Amino acid sequence: MIHRNQPVLFGTAYYAEYQPTDHLARDIDLIAEAGMNVIRVGEGSWSHWEPEDGAFSLDWLQPVLDAAHDRGIQAIIGVPTFAIPQWLVRKYPEIALHDENGNARFFGGREEHSLSHPVFTYYSERLIRKIVERYATHPAVIGWQLHNEPGLFLNYSPDIFEGFKDHLRHTYHTVENLNKAWGLVYWSHELSTWDDLWKPEGNAQPQYDIEWRRYQAKLTDDLLDSQRRLISSIAPKRQFITVNMALGRDALDEARSAKHLDIAGSDLYFHMQNGMRLPNPDIPEKLWFVAGPWQIAMQADRTFSLKQKPFYVAETDGGPIGGAADNYPAFHGQLRQAAWQMISRGARMIEYWQWQQLHYGTETYWGSILPHDRQPGRIYAEVAALGRELSKYGDVAQDLTPDHDITMLYSVESRWALSYEPYTAQNATNDPHRTRNAGAFDHLMEAFYAGAFLAGRQVSMVHDSQIVNDEDGRFLQDPGAFAQTNPLLVAVGIYTCSDGLLAWMREYIASGGHVVLGPRSTYADSLACARLDVKPSRLSDDAQASYQEFSNLRSAVAAVGSDSLPLREGSKATEWIDCLETHGAQTLATSDDPHFGQFPLITTATSGKGQVTMVGTVPNHELAASLYDYLLPGEQWVHGHETISHSSGTAPDGSTVHFLFNWSWAPTSVQLPMRCTPLDGGSPVEEVHLGSWDVAIVKQES
Repeated sequence: MIHRNQPVLFGTAYYAEYQPTDHLARDIDLIAEAGMNVIRVGEGSWSHWEPEDGAFSLDWLQPVLDAAHDRGIQAIIGVPTFAIPQWLVRKYPEIALHDENGNARFFGGREEHSLSHPVFTYYSERLIRKIVERYATHPAVIGWQLHNEPGLFLNYSPDIFEGFKDHLRHTYHTVENLNKAWGLVYWSHELSTWDDLWKPEGNAQPQYDIEWRRYQAKLTDDLLDSQRRLISSIAPKRQFITVNMALGRDALDEARSAKHLDIAGSDLYFHMQNGMRLPNPDIPEKLWFVAGPWQIAMQADRTFSLKQKPFYVAETDGGPIGGAADNYPAFHGQLRQAAWQMISRGARMIEYWQWQQLHYGTETYWGSILPHDRQPGRIYAEVAALGRELSKYGDVAQDLTPDHDITMLYSVESRWALSYEPYTAQNATNDPHRTRNAGAFDHLMEAFYAGAFLAGRQVSMVHDSQIVNDEDGRFLQDPGAFAQTNPLLVAVGIYTCSDGLLAWMREYIASGGHVVLGPRSTYADSLACARLDVKPSRLSDDAQASYQEFSNLRSAVAAVGSDSLPLREGSKATEWIDCLETHGAQTLATSDDPHFGQFPLITTATSGKGQVTMVGTVPNHELAASLYDYLLPGEQWVHGHETISHSSGTAPDGSTVHFLFNWSWAPTSVQLPMRCTPLDGGSPVEEVHLGSWDVAIVKQES
């Protein structure tokens, strides 16, 4: 449930229990003065809630909630199940989580425990019940956060392996069925009994791996569902339930898990400073968080897709993120830019992690709104300015529906499959059968998304599990109706493609939809078995093109356009090429490579009322942007400014709100395509001025 008739929630994670001395009254005053209206509390402190087995300390949060309520600040309470106390570890060492080498994880970090072990289940549910019963009626409490960033680790504990065998037995019924489905005659892997199943630590079979990942995600679902049901049985119905997902966690199917939530939420961290620059951001080679302004928009669109509804950003940069050697605080204006970019794509809460930089612990140097000296400084001033702005006209985002020109298909199971058998290696290995790349799928998605962003186009995302029910092939979206509202569907890296999804795509095309097929799409079935069909599987007739061969590219090759598809300067094919052959399709682009130049890079063909465009490579940003120039030939809302991006959404009254971002140091003026009213209530304008790292918001009347 989204609380109506209130502005965007704006706040921070606040942990009074982490502070070496009492600072509560001054902190709450500063939070209120910064225009913040929500805090998140409680989720990291099981040992504070229950210092000894059965000895509960529940009253320490009361002063925090009382002080917040007195200043008109609301609270979300997080349940503290991701970090367990040492007394529980000592009494029940069997709850330790085991890693892929069969070793028990040592205590000293977080989530060292098996979240499915009955001992953990008993103790965690006992504590959750105590907390909810104590605080569900407090007037400050508006919602509850389930287990923090679920799905962090794959669980190789012995009891989990036994549960996995039972799961397979109920799924396949007989070992003969499993042998056939997984092709276990290969390398003499056929089972004669369920106890013949080898442990996942030694597995090299992709069919095993994807079932193992499904089972791990189910365990995470079970955890979230049990916590949701417990809280819902006690808390008032007006209080919502959410969770702060870290998108892409190993043991998480985010779209399926979102079904357990009233409101989807994610932790959206991003690289600041020149990592937010356009057109060429500074992106380090190895990052656990995203970089590039399009990635902020992409992660927001991805979170919106979880429930196809507005969402909460539960954690985002309050300062430099990372450890002692990662200190890159935002340039002036960048925190404001990021917040409005998220809001323009559907965020209804912006919450910083965290309020006060820690004086000890693993995250001592993780940046916060207040630094170690606890004095408000530059970051506080910028956050407070944003708070005043949101208080003034943040209500514009209450029911804003993000606009989109393009729909991209997302597949968690394809992400798993391409992680196990990627099209490009993350690290060199001496064993070709052990090549893994956890980022392969998202890297491919980013290549196509960034092109759309740089071409001035907006994207929405939909999950394959929201289109077709894989268990029975039932359509969850009518193909014809979907084509009306989503006429351009980009399907790249959709490697594990069910029969039902393939049938749906054919009907979508027949109904007038335009499918863009990228590398690795429709190649395998739901068990990651390569399909016997001509590729693209069951769509080659619609595409009027196909391929048998494919190849990695050791270096990028220059793309060559056509009269139909002129290319932007610097357009290149990278990493991969499908050796396309046409059977009536029009060739839109090729390459200048002496061998690969014989194969089209991009083709297109009409099929009935619809169209299929094939892209047989991983495009660099220039080539991807050129593709969208062709696919969407209408004029951009804003064009001719390489440092400027645009996002928009439709308000309930039918008006459109436009957000313009300048991702650079250079001030610039932008001519608008029509007269618009600034949100600050000034006179209608036809031009806006954007300073360094600035945002302008205007309203186009209906």
